[in-house]
Amino acid sequence: MAIPGTAVSNKAPLLDVDHVEWLQAFRNITRATDERTVISDNVPWCGVGNSAPVMNYENARAVASALVLANMNSLPLDWAARFSVGGVNMNFFIVKQLPVLPPEAYLEEAGPGPKYVELVVPRALELTYTANDLDGFARDLGYHGPPFSWDDRRRHRLQCELDAIFARMYRLERSDVEWILDAQSPSSSFPALKRGEIDKFGEYRTRRYVLHAYGQLARGEIPDLGNE
Repeated sequence: MAIPGTAVSNKAPLLDVDHVEWLQAFRNITRATDERTVISDNVPWCGVGNSAPVMNYENARAVASALVLANMNSLPLDWAARFSVGGVNMNFFIVKQLPVLPPEAYLEEAGPGPKYVELVVPRALELTYTANDLDGFARDLGYHGPPFSWDDRRRHRLQCELDAIFARMYRLERSDVEWILDAQSPSSSFPALKRGEIDKFGEYRTRRYVLHAYGQLARGEIPDLGNE
């Protein structure tokens, strides 16, 4: 049976596929005991297997991708995901149940100034666009500069700022954020993350950074961990 929009030769069918320059995928293999349970990222146009399910968007593809990407990689959503992952698979059945924020949430004001979308998209872009093979994603977001340099310390600060931004978007109180970051025994939140940072930095640095950025937002300031 012929498929509309295709051309068929005597050798093999040639499918008429819409070409895009980048994809958004999430890692299917995970555990609730890892530093992060939900890991999503944009990748260059390539073949992917079932261990990297792909997400797509009908409208404002690049902006929608940046927002969902940042949301899925945030600590508040990751904390919720840990209650749903019982094995080592993060499949669509779980992803569809995660509390991903709706588009209209990003149009709310983060304080007396910018809207949340204005805080999230630039940080998501910088964390994602670190190589030329994702310049299509950058262009789709209206950015035409070179890839951002990979700086571990700056990347960590940006991620912590996003964690704080999403904590505010989820209407979490400071005590809620403290619990999500470091639940008291016998409960446990992110033990692998905490243990790894104490071993590497001598402190649970993510906790300090996120709470500092949360405090800035609570005071109506733009989160900036540059001097923290």
